Amino acid sequence: MSNLLTYIIALVSGGIGVFAFSPYDYWIVAYISVLGLIYIAKTPQKRTALWATFLWGVSFFSIGTSWLHVSIHQFGGSPLWLSYALVVLLAAYLTLYPILFTYIIQRFQVKSAVIFAVVWTFTEFLRGWVFTGFPWLQFGYSQIDSPFYGLAPLFGVTGLTFFTVWVSAVIFNGISALFTPQKKWNITLANLITLVIVGGLSIYSSQKNYVNTQNENAIIVTLAQGNIEQSLKWDPEYLNSTLEIYSRQIAENLGKSDLIILPESALPTLENHIQPFFDAIKQAAQKQNTDVMIGTVYRDNHIGKLLNSIVVVDKDYQAETAQRYNKHHLVPFGEYVPLENILRPLGSVFNLPMSAFQQGDAIQTPLKAKNTLFTPAICYEIILGEQLRRNLAGQAGFILTVSNDAWFGDSHGPWQHLQMARMRALELGRPLIRATNTGISVFINERGKIIAQAPQFTETTLTQSIAPTAGWTPYAKLGDMPLYILSVVFVALRGLGRMLLKYSKQKSQ
Repeated sequence: MSNLLTYIIALVSGGIGVFAFSPYDYWIVAYISVLGLIYIAKTPQKRTALWATFLWGVSFFSIGTSWLHVSIHQFGGSPLWLSYALVVLLAAYLTLYPILFTYIIQRFQVKSAVIFAVVWTFTEFLRGWVFTGFPWLQFGYSQIDSPFYGLAPLFGVTGLTFFTVWVSAVIFNGISALFTPQKKWNITLANLITLVIVGGLSIYSSQKNYVNTQNENAIIVTLAQGNIEQSLKWDPEYLNSTLEIYSRQIAENLGKSDLIILPESALPTLENHIQPFFDAIKQAAQKQNTDVMIGTVYRDNHIGKLLNSIVVVDKDYQAETAQRYNKHHLVPFGEYVPLENILRPLGSVFNLPMSAFQQGDAIQTPLKAKNTLFTPAICYEIILGEQLRRNLAGQAGFILTVSNDAWFGDSHGPWQHLQMARMRALELGRPLIRATNTGISVFINERGKIIAQAPQFTETTLTQSIAPTAGWTPYAKLGDMPLYILSVVFVALRGLGRMLLKYSKQKSQ
């Protein structure tokens, strides 16, 4: 009966964890979900603890990434049952990392609240790195609207995740102390006092201006949201309609805006094949003193690569020499197929449209438009905080991300994606501009707050005057390294404490 209860707690606490994230945004639920995980990780029976963790992870990740089935089923042509089975299979893989967390907790009989957070940070690092990484649903993202959001400019989303697990572990130890008289309350109290200090640091950080807003350099930007259905997007017969939609949106804003931005792969054909279209935009934009940025598919014939690209169409535009950012971190199966000679013959699920891209460089120069620098990220790359941080040039005043979330329909996937984009703005202290095909197109300020938003699934444009920022947040300068160093220090101090305790016991004997 006790095992059954543990398994039920695992399924429920894992499943509800998704409600901490957008579009639900009940940030406090993150602590309840992690508390459930810590409870099952500390279950005395190791076998039960590991199986319960598996159930927690499958519940959490299956519900949290259920939006993937939309692209697999609707656009990959797979049966509905198979699309859900593949989501559960991915969830089972992602669950290996929480299982590792529980194994370490069991193996070393971890009791210290802060060491719970250290171990979780280690396993999350692996989840974001192994097989190119999938750092989706980190609990720190759920805290962007919590009172603790001020930790993000200091320690990033990794630090917020660390804090969430630490708080949950302190609560767990406090509850355990109520029912276990021999528990040492002074240790729990020390953790509680430390957390209060960290919370105060978060409040102080949230009030501090790490960056300066350069209002004198504000520009008027228009986001073009074409709202092209994914089922039509790559249909050759719909190409002219797509070009007409974006031509009209550009024409309506020429001369009114300094910069017009189109979403990821806005034009569903090779940029090389529609040069007259680009020449027309170049001439009109030059005449009206407006620059245009377009998400394109571009074949670089010099290096023989097909690239997911953002190109700047200004007075100097030439396809071969244009300012261009080429996506580096490609999505497996969506943009390239691992072991494609083996997998592609197996069926349409491994043959999504435009799934033969190749990587751009890891570090690229920012894009420049209207004398302003933009650090770009295409779609999935916005969730990779360290990559974006390393690409943030000192002079770049904005973060720019373009995406096509039509792949995921009316699910919570696009909202989770937006939440992660907001975190990048907060971490790095830069306004973020996000242009998407079907939504959610937004302008976000340097504190991660949305200042303008276009309605989802609507053909529209969104225009906003927005000023760049200059300066550095601590996270922008140092990344995750301070937190990793602190984690090593916590482990070392805990190990030293155990050694001294063992020594004092031996001496007393």
